[in-house]
Amino acid sequence: MKAMILAAGRGERMRPLTDKIPKPLIEIHSKALIVWHIEKLSYLGFSEIVINIAYLGDKIISFLGDGSKWGVSLLYSDERESGTLESAGGIIKALPLLGNDTFLVVNGDIWSDYEFESDFDLGDDLAHLILVPNPQHNHLGDFGLDKNRASNNANIKYTFSGIGYYSPKLFNTLELAKLPLAPILRQNIDKNRVSASLYEGKWHDIGTPQRLHTAETTSV
Repeated sequence: MKAMILAAGRGERMRPLTDKIPKPLIEIHSKALIVWHIEKLSYLGFSEIVINIAYLGDKIISFLGDGSKWGVSLLYSDERESGTLESAGGIIKALPLLGNDTFLVVNGDIWSDYEFESDFDLGDDLAHLILVPNPQHNHLGDFGLDKNRASNNANIKYTFSGIGYYSPKLFNTLELAKLPLAPILRQNIDKNRVSASLYEGKWHDIGTPQRLHTAETTSV
């Protein structure tokens, strides 16, 4: 299975840290966020990783290179000319690099001890979402969970972790454009084509300097 790390965002809320470096290169415990992902993906059996880049993307390429340092092959989906395409648009652009099988996508600005599954089986579903208990900054949650099915209408909702397994069929009929992921997921949840599970281990969304500080002091 191939993996994709979403790393093209501007990181406005992390300024001034992101004025000179892209958010995925911000360090937590003296290691860049994106390196935590790459090391874990390599350890868990992923050998090909696609990274989309836009803002300061040259610094990501320079820092990571071809991935041989971690025993993986890094492929770059370049959004520098078009500008950031948001999550779904970035995935659509990267489809030629991701192939025809199920692939994993993880946000480049999260930190978690969740263990990615390199042999995840979607069955007939188009996506599987990893949900987490709601952090303070997203206390209403994103999606409900009904047994192993994602729900738009549940009374209790959880936060989408930024980790998901996807079939290319979810995206390959969509035109390349600047597209968010959530509306696409919601449409397919209504069609009962999206499964989900709740992960209650360590997870942090490194979206602001305060959240970075929280992660640094609680993630060990």
